[in-house]
Amino acid sequence: ARQVGKTYVIEEFAKENFSSYIKINFEERPELMKLFEKNNAKLIINELSILFNSDIEIENTLIFIDEIQICPKAIHSLRYFFEQLPNLHIIAAGSLLDHALNEIQYSMPVGRVEFLYMYPMSFKEFLWANDKLKLAEYIDHFDFSDNFSEVIDKQIREFLRYYFFIGGMPEAVKQFTQYNNLIEVSRIHRNIITSIKYDFSKYGTRKQQEYMNLVFLYGAKNIGRKVKYVNINRDIRSIALKEASEKLELSRLIHLVKHTNASGVPINSLINPEHFKLVFFDIGLSNHVSKIQLVDLNELMTINEGMLAEQYVGQELLAGSESHLDPELYYWNREEKNSNAEIDFIYQNKNKLYPIEVKAGKIGTLKSLQIYLAEKKLNVGIRLNLDLPSIGDFNASVRTGNKTHDLNYKLISLPLYMTNRISNLLTKLLDKESF
Repeated sequence: ARQVGKTYVIEEFAKENFSSYIKINFEERPELMKLFEKNNAKLIINELSILFNSDIEIENTLIFIDEIQICPKAIHSLRYFFEQLPNLHIIAAGSLLDHALNEIQYSMPVGRVEFLYMYPMSFKEFLWANDKLKLAEYIDHFDFSDNFSEVIDKQIREFLRYYFFIGGMPEAVKQFTQYNNLIEVSRIHRNIITSIKYDFSKYGTRKQQEYMNLVFLYGAKNIGRKVKYVNINRDIRSIALKEASEKLELSRLIHLVKHTNASGVPINSLINPEHFKLVFFDIGLSNHVSKIQLVDLNELMTINEGMLAEQYVGQELLAGSESHLDPELYYWNREEKNSNAEIDFIYQNKNKLYPIEVKAGKIGTLKSLQIYLAEKKLNVGIRLNLDLPSIGDFNASVRTGNKTHDLNYKLISLPLYMTNRISNLLTKLLDKESF
């Protein structure tokens, strides 16, 4: 998405690892697009060297093409750089890149480029930015061998509270870490939202922009709720709102949480395309759009506590995935008379599925999780809440349909701020015993 720090990290990477780098930004210098009308990589490099008055050493210079989506021919040219100058280092970035790739008229350089995906700063990165490396290390090293410190937990939850309202957009985080000025953070949020809305003009007609704005605002305010287009605007055709949501998804501004009925891998084998929820791309911005303000540090949540907790977990699951993978989120629900059940997220670790229940406080029933485990014949569930981490064996009598099941299962309970540890902890626990 826009303003998540792509340009910054690439420039820092270039400074640390190369003797020189050349940055091509098609928004700032649109005339450079003409260079890429050729299919001769060596000629392009020679002309860039002259225009930037800089020697380009194949092994020691990084070529950075920013906002590459503006010039589809530059995307296409990557195959010629790969074939003609295989030792030249090139990184391309673009916040609307998925739109360009979806509509590109040229053959894609398949097998010649590696894709990486970037998201707003995670909570762990937020702790780093606030110079709380020891807190982050303490979270990273926890493995159930010792009790988790209640004093440290309290301090982590204070920063989690701030993160909920500041979010992970680098400019907002920087303002907070340097000046601790929440009013200025709110101003930055407003400016980011405004610039994103201006981008809508690049996606389609004026009507489509209007629909995107509606879905954008709806998504920020209705996280974790099953999407029904009639609830967005009953006077607009569903197909138009569906197209708008697809454009926002391509822009990485919203992420679909897809319904799956799978009992095992592949997790995407039993998807119901008509059932999905939304996760916004940044929790701080979703709060800003919803006009939710940081009021009392002693209370982590607000009246929208469940929504914020689910947004946070979804965002952490996305940010915590391998950077070369384009992750997808899944959930499960069953809508039956007198027997509704919903699991917030279905998580895959290696070749097993685990239901994740998200709770905004320290208490809450596990009825849906137990129903899911019984129906899918699984025996491990995960709960994310505000309590200290724990793990234990439980029994329950679960009724599904006309049958009653005696369920024996293991519950891994983690504080919300350990969402990014789920995969690592599951792997460690699997090594110790059979799950």
